Amino acid sequence: MEEEAEGEDELLPAMADDDYSAQLSWQSQSKDNLKVLMDNFTPEQYERFEAYRRHALPKQAVRKVIQQSLGQQVSMPVAQIVAGFTKVFVGEIVEKARAVQARRGEKGPLSPDHLREAYRMYQQETGRVGSARPLRGQRLFTR
Repeated sequence: MEEEAEGEDELLPAMADDDYSAQLSWQSQSKDNLKVLMDNFTPEQYERFEAYRRHALPKQAVRKVIQQSLGQQVSMPVAQIVAGFTKVFVGEIVEKARAVQARRGEKGPLSPDHLREAYRMYQQETGRVGSARPLRGQRLFTR
């Protein structure tokens, strides 16, 4: 039985011990950094972060939007990747919108105006958002 286990290990690509150690070290450091970050959250920030972690975009809906946009079929792994990037993008826009709201001294739910300003700020910081050739007449957060 033990010989079979050794044989299976030989079939799998070997990861160098130093690579594995570096990966474990990086994972441990990431967990420590996240713990420090979470310890310094305000109750509101912690609640938003937990909501962010709990929720995901429906993969099937994302896949449908991608397929409608591209006009061709895409696999579920592609939809999952796009959903992940989209979740990060939405999180960044919401955080910027919260900063806009705080800067204006406003409270309560975010308004479309906060989101538009956050998107404008995001575009200024990162350059063009979206495809290399923007679709004519289609803009995000329009009035």
